[in-house]
Amino acid sequence: MIRGLLLDFYGTVVEDDETIMDTIAGRVAAGASAPVTAREVAAAWNREYEAEADLTPFRTLRQSARGGLATVMAQVGYAGDPVEVLCAPQFAYWRSPPLRPGTGEFLSRVTVPICLVSDADRADLRAATAHHGLTFDAVVSSEDVGAYKPDRLMFTRALTELGLATDEVLHVGDSLAHDVRGAAAAGIRAVWVNRRGGELPPDVPVAYEIADLAALPALLDDLGGQG
Repeated sequence: MIRGLLLDFYGTVVEDDETIMDTIAGRVAAGASAPVTAREVAAAWNREYEAEADLTPFRTLRQSARGGLATVMAQVGYAGDPVEVLCAPQFAYWRSPPLRPGTGEFLSRVTVPICLVSDADRADLRAATAHHGLTFDAVVSSEDVGAYKPDRLMFTRALTELGLATDEVLHVGDSLAHDVRGAAAAGIRAVWVNRRGGELPPDVPVAYEIADLAALPALLDDLGGQG
């Protein structure tokens, strides 16, 4: 029986920030001294973003975003707006992102306890949930744990917050690398929110697949978790 849910936030409950990041990448590409496309800038920023997040000691998501973009700006010779100005729209978005399709229906029907498990910084996550009037039984941020998904610590902290075992929960998220693989490595069944309708790679341990959260209550009913 499913007695609780671990739930990703950005890209699962609310929309992710890809559009904002693409806009910022376009500005950097347009002002770069080296010939580079917006897509190339965005890809490089994502790589540097991940590298910053892996540094020791722990760096917040805002620090990682700024540090990764600053590195790319130097690489392509961008001498326009400083990184703080470029990242300002992204940081504002994190505090008031729109809900994803299906989120409202899901929250109105779900009955099991939920722990948010998010890589967002604590203050941004608190602001975003307050913006929509959302409340959850527990919240675990990477800033709380000092690590990012797929690190096992994120999932074990969430289990502790709910007081449940690995076989009593599902983890729900949109990232195959961070949510699905991270949960599976922690011994937790993963529900992939396939929001883009992509093809599932054969080696990824997805237990269940849904398009958005509206399909989750019926899945819980089938698994005996909505009694």
